[in-house]
Amino acid sequence: MKTYKMYFLTAAVIVISLVSWWFFSTAGEFGAPGIDLRQDLRGIGPQTVLEVAFSDAGSGLREAAVTLTQDNQPRVLWKSAFPGPRTGRHAVSIPVDPQALNLHDGPATLTVTATDRSLWKNAATVNRLVNIDVIPPRIVSLTPVTHINPGGTGMALFRVSKPVPTAGIRVNDLNFPAYPITIDNKPCLIAYFAVPVAATTRGTSIKLHARDEGGNEAWQGLPHLLLKKKFRSDRMNTSESFLRQKMPEFVAQDRSLAGKSLLETFIHVNGALREENFRTIQSVCAKTVPRQLWEGTFLRMRNAAPMAQFGDHRTYIHDGKAIGESTHLGVDLASTANAPIEAANHGVVAYAGYLGIYGNMVMIDHGLGLFSLYAHLSSIDVKTGQEVKKGATLGKSGLTGLAGGDHLHFSILVGGQFVNPTEWWDPHWIRDNITRKMSISS
Repeated sequence: MKTYKMYFLTAAVIVISLVSWWFFSTAGEFGAPGIDLRQDLRGIGPQTVLEVAFSDAGSGLREAAVTLTQDNQPRVLWKSAFPGPRTGRHAVSIPVDPQALNLHDGPATLTVTATDRSLWKNAATVNRLVNIDVIPPRIVSLTPVTHINPGGTGMALFRVSKPVPTAGIRVNDLNFPAYPITIDNKPCLIAYFAVPVAATTRGTSIKLHARDEGGNEAWQGLPHLLLKKKFRSDRMNTSESFLRQKMPEFVAQDRSLAGKSLLETFIHVNGALREENFRTIQSVCAKTVPRQLWEGTFLRMRNAAPMAQFGDHRTYIHDGKAIGESTHLGVDLASTANAPIEAANHGVVAYAGYLGIYGNMVMIDHGLGLFSLYAHLSSIDVKTGQEVKKGATLGKSGLTGLAGGDHLHFSILVGGQFVNPTEWWDPHWIRDNITRKMSISS
């Protein structure tokens, strides 16, 4: 009898526990629904689309709503009930048209609510202060007509009529961000930009751009004069001895090339690997110190003779046939073997290591999207993140990567795009295109 009672009590406890668990997990649960505003929303403009997700892991959602209130007048942007089968999660995209809602520029309150299907109707509310913004920013250019070379660097200063999270310059389909600076205690924006080597007068568009928190955009053409510049073309013989000398280095770095012929390896290196290396360089340039670190003219390698110029178009020939092309996006300088390589200007080492066709390579961030690049080094004496001064030793010249002899490949990049380094070696160019513009703009 005692055993029977024990079984009965145990079973009763289990049943009561299961029923309690079911009740407090469904109809009797006390947890409030979840509300997830999927964007860091500060401004609401004509292009705004609210992204909201509702969730309830217990009884499910009963109803939800999104309301925007301005001047004590609520506007219901979206509202829904969930009467059917249990809804544990629901996401919604809500386009907002401030004009149709009769909203004006100024503060408003976004309210998001949700209740669940429990007996207690648990509720959740999120309130967020936002700014209605329907007037585009106004752009005021501070620089005179900009003279630019194909493959060269341009710089512009401008102001906008209100704070904007996004501003810059667009050259055709390339975007270059602007950075806030102060000149004579007056705030403004500065943007360095690159003009493609193949740029032509009729085919090149250069525009200032600003986008406010409400998504309103403003565009303004930048007055400029595109100068004429010719670049060299060269046919380079890719000999068997060169392939035997250089291709094993790339096979050692990428074992997927093992088994390919020397010629197949070169075609891969000059094509796919070159593009992959460029993407890596662009990712390095995406993170820059938001202030100018450089000062004065950039240094050129001492006692070095130029071997190849910026913009040289190369056609590679093997056994009398063209096997590939490239555009040389730097200047090759040769001195003695293992010559010391110096930092062209002050900055922070953004990259120090091996990178494909560039071999042992160092990149220095000079701030505001301006970088210098030093390739084919035999050794590297600096580390990523290290601050360096103009003239500091970075390493020694060499022939690592796609280099046939000991030399330095030197490049300058603006916003992740290669530009002609010779401009930055020229004190007159820096004075006319950078320093004087800042003086006039102030």
